[in-house]
Amino acid sequence: MATDASPDERSDTYEEFLQTVKRHANLKSAGMVLNWDQEVMMPEGGTPARSQQLSALSAVSHDVLTGEEMAGYLSELESADLDGGQRAVVREMRRQHDRAVAVPRDLVEEITRTTSEAHPVWKEAKENDDFESFAPTLETLLDLKRRYAEHIDPDRDPYEVLFEDYEPYLGLDTAERVLERLRDELVPLIDDLRDADADLATPFEGTFDTDAQEELARDALDTLGYDWDRGRMDVAPHPFSSGNQFDARVTTRFDEADPLGAITSTIHEFGHAFYTLGLPDEHYGTPLGSAAGLTVHESQSRFWENHVGRTEAFWEQFLPSVVDRFPRLEGTTTREAYEAANQIYPDNLIRVEADELTYHMHIILRFEIERDLIAGDLDVAEVPAVWNDKMEEYLGVRPETDAEGCLQDIHWSHGTFGYFPTYSLGSVLAAQLDAALRADVDDFEGTVRDGEFGPLADWLRENVHAHGQRYRTDDLVREATGESFTADYFVEYATEKFGALYGV
Repeated sequence: MATDASPDERSDTYEEFLQTVKRHANLKSAGMVLNWDQEVMMPEGGTPARSQQLSALSAVSHDVLTGEEMAGYLSELESADLDGGQRAVVREMRRQHDRAVAVPRDLVEEITRTTSEAHPVWKEAKENDDFESFAPTLETLLDLKRRYAEHIDPDRDPYEVLFEDYEPYLGLDTAERVLERLRDELVPLIDDLRDADADLATPFEGTFDTDAQEELARDALDTLGYDWDRGRMDVAPHPFSSGNQFDARVTTRFDEADPLGAITSTIHEFGHAFYTLGLPDEHYGTPLGSAAGLTVHESQSRFWENHVGRTEAFWEQFLPSVVDRFPRLEGTTTREAYEAANQIYPDNLIRVEADELTYHMHIILRFEIERDLIAGDLDVAEVPAVWNDKMEEYLGVRPETDAEGCLQDIHWSHGTFGYFPTYSLGSVLAAQLDAALRADVDDFEGTVRDGEFGPLADWLRENVHAHGQRYRTDDLVREATGESFTADYFVEYATEKFGALYGV
């Protein structure tokens, strides 16, 4: 931009730039709706058309992000006199632009098409417990993502490049440090808890009608204040949330033998949607109206699931709704429900059914495997055996089938290598945010017990949601908590909570 440009001219250029930014965002958002439809509503035979639709959208979106118009605006505005929010928008779009422009358009289309076609292949392989039928697709996806990473930066660890698609600022070294600490701290704690002579209540044994569970899931969303005017709840094999501040949808799933799992899964997805709905309406379609990476996103779901939904105060508030849907639980005490919601199950094989503590062993296992796959240090054919060995090492249990082992997650069929670490990073951040929130909000437990979630919501809106991507991750953490990102709060929280429950 010319240095003598007038303020009006700079303003006009920025507004024109925003229109291009929003065009790109709307194309991405449309693709998200198509992806949601494929996993929730689309007939099984729709994949050939859907893969082409998504491929076409991704190509157009890629063209807008990498085009000369976007490049010109970025070059002009980087030297312009902008306010802090505007500079953040330019910074984030520059980051996205530079990564995207390095990747050929045909590779973007091929990745999108392949991931869309991979979904039914993975689904059938899981249903048939047949890893070999998914292995060639996994090989193809790994190759595509290696090529993708090489185009972005051929001189760096490709897994590090992929990780930055999901957490661009904390750094893979931070993720590795945190995961190593969790492994070192939690494995002996889990062993102690396994050996403890504790008899925690199990009131939710037996079978529970799934239609009633669905009503209970809706009760949970009502209790927490989900905005049904801007959201909906559906059922999906692998629960997820997607959308924007005007349309944030959640999915959950139901198992007759696990009503608690449906409740915690629904609250988890509420946390994601609540964050999305809390992003500033006026900045929709720009980085200021977008979530600040998956570490922060996951911190919101983990905060509501674990630091609210697994507290004794929450169960004092919510247990009457449970009894209303399942009268045979009449007589269950708040303490019994709390104990049931917080038991650890080291022999559980399924990540999305894992308890709050052992969950991180599931993440570490996946992180180590996919890092070695991307590096070429592990052959796809070896995945089932390595997976089973690591499950035995970390949790003392060995899957009998690949369906309950390496085929259980949808992520690799999406090509989202580098995603898994953000689950544990988000849990760590949730504990840090929880500590800061409790220091600011009077009588946290009483607030939850009374079902008056406004003070919690307001704190999160003000300290996390309102900023969008204004701050880099660690800067946002400092703004919200006064400290840099740290695992100290999570380790202290987990040790104290489960030590008290199990008497160790």
